[in-house]
Amino acid sequence: MKYLLLAGFIITTLTVRSQSVVSLADSIRRQYQIPGMAFAVVSSDSVLACHSIGVQRMNKEYPVKAGDRFHIGSNTKAITAFIAALLVKENKLQWNTTFLSMFPELRWRTRYVYDTVTLANLLTFRGRVQGYTYTSSTPAFTDLHGDYAAQRKQLAANFLTQSPMKLDANKMTPSNVDYIMAGLMLEKAAGKPYKELVADLGRQLHIDFQFDYPNLKDTLQPWGHNEQLQPLRPSVDYKMNWLLAAGNINVSLEDYLRFIQLPLKGLKGKSALLPQQTFEQLLYSMPVFSYGWFNETDQETGHHIAANEGNAGAFITKVQVIREADRAYIIFTNVSSAAAQEGIAVLLKALSVRYGR
Repeated sequence: MKYLLLAGFIITTLTVRSQSVVSLADSIRRQYQIPGMAFAVVSSDSVLACHSIGVQRMNKEYPVKAGDRFHIGSNTKAITAFIAALLVKENKLQWNTTFLSMFPELRWRTRYVYDTVTLANLLTFRGRVQGYTYTSSTPAFTDLHGDYAAQRKQLAANFLTQSPMKLDANKMTPSNVDYIMAGLMLEKAAGKPYKELVADLGRQLHIDFQFDYPNLKDTLQPWGHNEQLQPLRPSVDYKMNWLLAAGNINVSLEDYLRFIQLPLKGLKGKSALLPQQTFEQLLYSMPVFSYGWFNETDQETGHHIAANEGNAGAFITKVQVIREADRAYIIFTNVSSAAAQEGIAVLLKALSVRYGR
């Protein structure tokens, strides 16, 4: 009997704790005008929290539910880098493989400064090409031709004719074009389109990765919202298709947390997919931005934090992986606003206090 009472006490305690986390998160969601939110806390071998709250669409009675999909924007970059690591392991290309060695047909119109740009340079924001993102006005869709794969190659070729970006204070040149070019390299090395490479990884990890805003395929999935909290109607965005490998994946929280657990396992040498040193390389080997991950050292704890944020104008996704604490935090929202940014920061701090940093 005492064992049954003890078990009941543990279950009740866990339930209350779970409810308090949800209550806290929901109060933050409401205060910062976030329509829908999903968040998780994981260790290398456990899911410590995983909850969905709010609504799929402003002014509608469709609740965000388990399994709903969110657009992860630039967090796609870590997936692209992970696929690159797998291809390097298979000797299909190397970190020091240059872009132009794989696309020599572009060399004749390329500036000399780009002759030595490697896969590693591109994945670590050190490719020197000019910046480009979802809000860039040029080039226009009519400036390029063919299918999206052909357009991505033309886009990269156009940027290689331009003068290089000046190094920033961190000696980096952050540009989404780096990841367009890296994606082209992965496709050529594997002999498969990028979407198939992602699907292959998904099957291996039992994750259902998809592309574009979730409501494009299913209007009963979360809709993205702009700064004015207006839900964005389903539409095909050609820029997102150009930026495929840089930031156009959508996924459920329940699936995505399995991908985020990978580096936690790998940093402990417990992954069969890649060696421990490769996970260290991906997350922490370069100053400020490594392979798909920003990184820093927490000044109070001395812990190494890898992080990224995805924001393609309608969703914001924030992820942190903390090596020494064996913790990762994931926060999904279906709005892109300054208020949402603040709310995410408040929730992330509260979760790290509760679960460790």
